[in-house]
Parts: sequence; C-alpha cells; structure tokens
Amino acid sequence: MRTGDLCNRMSGGRVFLVVSTEAAPRRLLTTSEGVNREAFSPLDWALFVSVSLIWGSSFLLMAIGLDAFEPGLITSMRVGLGAATLWLVPRARAIRIDRSDRRRVLALSVLWVALPFTLFPIAQQHINSAVTGMLNGTMPVFTAVIAIAMLKRLPAAKTIAGLALGFLGVVAISAPSIGEGSAQAWGVLLVVIASASYGLAVNIAAPLQQRYGSVAVMARMLALATVWTAPLGLKGGLASTFAWGPFVAVSAAGVVGTGIAFVIMGTLVGRVGSTRSSFITYGIPVVAVALGVLLLDDAVTPLALAGTALVIMGALLASRRGP
Repeated sequence: MRTGDLCNRMSGGRVFLVVSTEAAPRRLLTTSEGVNREAFSPLDWALFVSVSLIWGSSFLLMAIGLDAFEPGLITSMRVGLGAATLWLVPRARAIRIDRSDRRRVLALSVLWVALPFTLFPIAQQHINSAVTGMLNGTMPVFTAVIAIAMLKRLPAAKTIAGLALGFLGVVAISAPSIGEGSAQAWGVLLVVIASASYGLAVNIAAPLQQRYGSVAVMARMLALATVWTAPLGLKGGLASTFAWGPFVAVSAAGVVGTGIAFVIMGTLVGRVGSTRSSFITYGIPVVAVALGVLLLDDAVTPLALAGTALVIMGALLASRRGP
C-alpha cells in the first residue's frame, strides 16, 4: 500500500495536484487491532480450535521423532517442510511484499520461528516439560503487555480476566509434574526469552496478515527461518539415525503442524488481534493432556482437570466483545 502526499498548489490562478508515490516508511515495532473486535465468530472458533488441536498434538509427534532424530534436525525439517508446503500454493508466489515490510517479515522469521524453535529444545535439557509448559503460558501475558505498549490502550477487562484465568489453568495443569525433574535457572530463562519472542512476533504479524494474507507472509517467513535453522539441522543430521516412523511423524509436524498451522494462526491473528489470538497457548496443554490420556494411558489428576476448566473459562472470556 502506497501513501500519497497530496497537496494543492496555486500558481497563476491554476490549481496543480502534486502526488508523491514514495512509500511512507513503516516502523518495525508496530501492531494493529484485529478486524473483528466483536465476539468470536464461528470461523474464529474454528481457527482457534484447529490450531490448538494441531499444535497440541505436535508434542506427541516430536516425541516420536526424537526416537531417531536429534532436536536440531527435527527443527530444521519442520521449518523446511512447512516452507516448501506453502510455496506450492500459487497465491504465496503471486503476492509481492512491499519493500518497506520486508524487514518485518525478516524479524518474524527470527522472533516467531528461528529463536524460539532453537531455545526450547536447549531449555528442555535443563528443565522438565511441565515447567516448560507452565512458563510458555506467559506468552499471552507478554503479547498483551507488548500490544498495550504499541497501541497505547488497555485491552477489555474481560480479556484481562481471561488472561489471568488461563494462566492459572496452565499452572494447575503443569503443577503435578513440576517436581519430576530439574528446573535450573538457565533453562527457565531460555523459555521466558522464547515466550517473550513469541509475544513480540504475534504483534508484528497482525498488520502484515491484514495487508497480504497469511499464505504469502508465512511462506516467506518460513523460507527465511529455514536458512537460519539449517546449521542446526546439518549438525543434528550427523548425529541422527533414520527410521520411517520418526520420519513420518516429523514430516506431519512440518507440513501440518508448521506450514498449515502457521497460516491458520496468522489468519486468526489478523482477525481477532494479537492478544486474543495468543490464548492458543493456553489450549495447547489441554490438547496435550487429552492425547496423553487417550493414546498413552496417562493418568490425569483432579488439579489438571480443574486447570482445564480454568483454561476454557479464560478462552470464553477472551472471545467476547473487545473494547
């Protein structure tokens, strides 16, 4: 989108219209409201539930992948397969990203993919998955704080209440397993940095999605992230073995859990805004717990059930009409 500088000039009784076609520079750290500030529509709920199911099941796929592949190789495969999937869509290749927005896409590739995808596997060598899940629950809080700073406006009281309830729910779900392993400060710091990175990325993504659509933005973002994660993939590949089960699992996580899921998430961000869309993070552990019970015969504690109820209540609050 070009911003023209229009002005009328009077000279010798004539009026001249001067139009400047130079693009106005856009600041990198900006965001925008969602186009739907009312209650979630059926489409919004469909997007929300779809991403929750996809990303919640990705933990199971990653666990299968780790039977043969190193974390670095898994990250690189996920990102590369996700990028390749989206570049097969003609719309991704047809839409041109304005030069003034390319650095924003570059920032997304680092903040939303390369940095957190790299930090989480490292962090989980120092802290257990329950602590990781609980700390990742700070992502919507970071998202909301960053959105407040960028928009200079508080979210609706219902959204703030939903944030609090959802975070309490994640804590309750994670609590039974928090003591089962280490929780070193270094690992905690890495997860917090990764969660803050997610929060900043989601805010940057909102106006980009609204201008170009999700497919074009996410295809370019994942293609750049493939370059950034390639060294980890090469290193991990040298230490990995091959097995068809893990390969199929990681491929599914790449095509569906990365490529398609990022398009769905980007669409949701553009529709309902960064803060409300970030509640996806609260739904992921709920799906992970449910899959553990259904497929792995995991035991579920009353506290985890209470946490699930809190997460659902928080999401329902956040889905209501905005300010």
